[in-house]
Amino acid sequence: MKNLLTALAAFTLFISSGCEMSPEDASAALHKLFEDEWEKGLKEYPERATYQGDDRYNDRLTDMSLEAIERRHGESKDLLKRLDKIPREKLNDSDKLNFDLYRKKLMRGLEGFQYKGHLMPIDQMGGVQINSPNLVNITPFRNQKDFDNYLKRLEAFPVYMDQIISLMEEGLDEEMLQPKIILRSVPEQIKAQYDLAVEESPFYKPFVEKLSALPDSLHDTYTAWGREAVEKHIFSSFEKLDAFFSEAYLPNARKEVGAMHFPNGEAYYAFQIEGYTTTKKTAEEIHRIGLNEVLRIRNEMDEVIAESGFQGSFKQFVEYLRTNPDFYFETAEELLEGYRAICKKADPELVKLFGVLPRMPYGVKPIPDYQAPASPTAYYYSGSKEGGRPGYFWANTYKIETRPKYEMEALSLHEAVPGHHLQIALSKELENVPDFRKHGGFTAFTEGWGLYAEKLGEEMGFYQDPYSKFGQLTYEMWRACRLVVDTGMHALGWSRQQAIDFMLSNTAKTENDVTVEIDRYIAWPGQALAYKIGELKIRELRKKAEDTLGEQFNIRDFHDVVLGNGSIPLDLLEENVNAHISLVLESGI
Repeated sequence: MKNLLTALAAFTLFISSGCEMSPEDASAALHKLFEDEWEKGLKEYPERATYQGDDRYNDRLTDMSLEAIERRHGESKDLLKRLDKIPREKLNDSDKLNFDLYRKKLMRGLEGFQYKGHLMPIDQMGGVQINSPNLVNITPFRNQKDFDNYLKRLEAFPVYMDQIISLMEEGLDEEMLQPKIILRSVPEQIKAQYDLAVEESPFYKPFVEKLSALPDSLHDTYTAWGREAVEKHIFSSFEKLDAFFSEAYLPNARKEVGAMHFPNGEAYYAFQIEGYTTTKKTAEEIHRIGLNEVLRIRNEMDEVIAESGFQGSFKQFVEYLRTNPDFYFETAEELLEGYRAICKKADPELVKLFGVLPRMPYGVKPIPDYQAPASPTAYYYSGSKEGGRPGYFWANTYKIETRPKYEMEALSLHEAVPGHHLQIALSKELENVPDFRKHGGFTAFTEGWGLYAEKLGEEMGFYQDPYSKFGQLTYEMWRACRLVVDTGMHALGWSRQQAIDFMLSNTAKTENDVTVEIDRYIAWPGQALAYKIGELKIRELRKKAEDTLGEQFNIRDFHDVVLGNGSIPLDLLEENVNAHISLVLESGI
């Protein structure tokens, strides 16, 4: 408390008098700003607090009114002014990095506001119809207060839904809408949240599965309250959304799939590219990189086909993989157990490649049924020590006949270890860094690491048969194709079908997977570019370290350097690796 008061006093003195700050006061003021804004963010976005395991605001939902969004934007402008009054030159190197990363994050939010993405709060990948039921899964139900908070959150839902609808109405007026083709599955997602018995609703499950946290004498009371809240607040809200979405919104959605067709679309896509890749590369440059990578990986795939002994063309081999039932499980549970076995095999191999490993455990779960049809093959949800929640690799079990065994090793290594779980858990466990660095990051680093982790499977004893190796190459090819199809659709005028055909002709992914993926790239312009751009940079830096250091190169040290500062922009990652190389050369170790 004494240190906090000292920091506050120093900052107040600086602001009021304009006196020059000492290095100690500058550092104290910076960390006070970080702490203030982190606390404010948890209060402004209660769902984020729940996700982080902080239950102070579990009785409320984010104010999504246009007025609140504009207020927060104005407050971000004021925050930038406050940040820039802190003399960066007085900070030590660690705090200069904190300052730069925070300012970069703040500036991106301010610059992006002009593109009005907040007017498109729903697509097939996310929105109230997906995020709200998922929030229930991470909400604690340990005592009566937790249940009371949850009931208040349910009561707040109609206002929240009205705000979402108002944003979409504004989006209609501003012509900020997603393409109709990718929104076609949303009505079913919405219906799945109200067109069912109360007992089957994910919003009601806590009143069945968690009642042991309450005294027996209260079970009937809370069960009745829960039923009434779900029927009155949840079902009615989703029914209202369904009517608006199906009757007013979907019929007026865009026909064109490219971001170039948004208002100010070319600038918007360039903004997305820079944000997701943390580079200044243009769409045309990235398109060319993608085509070159496709050619390189295709040559490796042809070598694997020859090694397998298959007699036939690439197209015939891919068709063989897609149609041979031997490559597919018959039940969802078999698929999940297959993933768990791979993860169990990967865990003991990590000590060979990493000096520092996370303490946070992880598991494997199926993506919920209402979400699965429009979801990708898998994704990762990070854990929370404070919330007592492990990390989870969520696997898609929908259409089990489209989930091939030969892709499972690469996918597991990407989503679990040494991919997302290892990297994100390590980031959350960093010491002496602000919370925004522990819980945030840059997609090019995070997804670039995930793709790099797939390649590490070769060093961990995976991909021993040609089919699994082809699966790993298919996943790498998939990310290379993303560079081509994302830029193709959003900058070069490609059609959706052209993108689907390109992906099908160059990977062994099934048509269902490819279609879902292409629709994802349409919904999130530029996001798909992060994977390959990030992975190429990490591999480039590893080769530089290996070539420069020779016998002094240590893979565990290299990986610890890459992951040691959390998720950072690629230019800063390069600086860190270069510094590591220089240090090893100077020390002679």
